[in-house]
Amino acid sequence: MSAIVLNENFEKASELALPESYAGINPHNLYLYVKSYQASIRANTATAKGRSEVRGGGKKPFAQKGRGGARAGSTRSPIWRSGGKAFGPQNNRNYDLKVNKKQKKLALNFALDALSAEGKLFIVDSIEVASGKTKDAQAMFNKLGQRDALFVKSIIDEKTYMAFRNIQSTYLVEANELNAFLASTYRSVVIEKAVWENLTKES
Repeated sequence: MSAIVLNENFEKASELALPESYAGINPHNLYLYVKSYQASIRANTATAKGRSEVRGGGKKPFAQKGRGGARAGSTRSPIWRSGGKAFGPQNNRNYDLKVNKKQKKLALNFALDALSAEGKLFIVDSIEVASGKTKDAQAMFNKLGQRDALFVKSIIDEKTYMAFRNIQSTYLVEANELNAFLASTYRSVVIEKAVWENLTKES
């Protein structure tokens, strides 16, 4: 597999082969990472009051015997209207799933390899919009001919950030923010050459 190398005008100049280590990776690594990533950003706000937390119910609602119905000791019982919830959700649950560093790297490599197989992995010397204008960033994106794109830059400068921030079909991140979830979410990825060299050096 190979990535498409773009020139300064975002036109195809050549192709760059991916490292051999990117091939033959088990896709289950990507599944595990995405599952872990989504669990880590879970809001975890769902909660319900148990019978010990709802108000009232201190007095026995009616006599134990004599009325022909089932006995009851408290209106806070889960079988009563406005009573506590039995086995309800609690917001003290930890949803985090552990994924080790090697699996994270394998997941990212697999995602990038899958993009290169479809001709949607691009490498460019620099991602920069000196004017800071959205129309210039949009023109840069349009030259790719893709539905959406993830742009990975070494360090984001203010003008480039301002240019990209209002384009819904693009997302600009720094090198340390790149992960397998983002790489697999977008239909194409554009990476600065310096970032790519650092990625492949670690492989």
